[in-house]
Amino acid sequence: MDYEFDLQLFGAGEVVNGTDAYINAAEGTREAYNGSGLSAEMKTFYDKTLISLAAPSLVHDQFGQKRPIPQNGGRTIEFRKFSSLPKSLTPITEGVTPAGNRMSVSTVTATVEQYGDYVEQTDLLELTAVDNTIVETTKKLAEQAGKTLDTVVREIISAGTNVLYCPKKADGEYVEVTSRADIDSTAKLRVRDVFRAAAELKAMNAPKIDGSYVAIIHPYVAYDLMQEAGEQWIDISKYASPENILKGEIGKLAGIRFVETSEAKIFAPSVISDGYSKLSVSAESSAKSVTVSETLTAAPNLNIPVFVGGSPNVITAISAADAGSTLTLSSAASVSSGDTICGAGAGSDGSAVFSTLVLGADAFGVTDVAGGGIEHIVKQKGYGNDPLNQRSSIGWKALKTAEILVDEYMIRIESGSAFSSVAEGN
Repeated sequence: MDYEFDLQLFGAGEVVNGTDAYINAAEGTREAYNGSGLSAEMKTFYDKTLISLAAPSLVHDQFGQKRPIPQNGGRTIEFRKFSSLPKSLTPITEGVTPAGNRMSVSTVTATVEQYGDYVEQTDLLELTAVDNTIVETTKKLAEQAGKTLDTVVREIISAGTNVLYCPKKADGEYVEVTSRADIDSTAKLRVRDVFRAAAELKAMNAPKIDGSYVAIIHPYVAYDLMQEAGEQWIDISKYASPENILKGEIGKLAGIRFVETSEAKIFAPSVISDGYSKLSVSAESSAKSVTVSETLTAAPNLNIPVFVGGSPNVITAISAADAGSTLTLSSAASVSSGDTICGAGAGSDGSAVFSTLVLGADAFGVTDVAGGGIEHIVKQKGYGNDPLNQRSSIGWKALKTAEILVDEYMIRIESGSAFSSVAEGN
């Protein structure tokens, strides 16, 4: 949903959140403050501002089946899933009305959760700031809200079971990959993988989104793919109808339109201890006890899954030391100085794994941000425990959830990248 409006900025000394008067940002006029908060016009203005500024971050959200937040119906929201009708191969007898059929409609329910944040500002800031601090803070909060709500959707739909692992390539030969742990920087997303994903969705009769399937891709993976695709890649500048470009769209391949976002899911090694997801072996060992260079917090009786020398293992205890720490493993491991121990969850060598989601229509459902799902909240000075009218606040809160409706209508392609060694999880 698009909104058009003008943002009015005001100079130092003008009261935005005052006790005597405030600036009506929708009209650009000074109005009396009645002590009860923002006027209805200002509240509507800022609500629309928050939604419109948050929208660019809602990349995953835009392809879901939308449902408004239930009013006075608790925290449960209901999505509907319509099953296909079987073929009707029995010839119709002349003059005889056939039995007909019925639509099979099943429901999928999900529980909405509440998210939000706020920023406090002082009366001194309001008096000395050149810009309208409500508008500027709203911009930052809108960006935060958009990314937060989009991540909620991304995490749910990235848990689908329909997965395609990109093969490795060494010396011109492809090597099959059967798990995320096997992926490294050579297992890039290639043209053949895109065509395979399109074929699988077509075989499942997945409906298309405006005539095409849609893929959500990370810029690092898009770089790899476009380099390999060459002339097969159709840039958006060559589209016959460029006015229908999707938010974030960069091009097309194999009948799939690609939408680029840095918020595409990245699976990185999980944290082992003290913020470290990778540890460096400091001394050779072939036993259950391994010394690392990092100084960690001592902890007995752990159960941390890791990869040691590319093989799965478990850290059962950590002993602290000034010049490093000693790990106790569940099984003996042969390691050399400089080897890496990395957390589980990504490639066994510590490589980040990138997710490219290829979607058909109605693969998942989401709550609608514009349908009562997000609220902009401005508190005037003097609210709460503020006897000297020193603090005001600007914030947002939202109800959000998503639910996979038809797992077969979406494919998660997992790949490495030339950037797998430096990318961080999100």
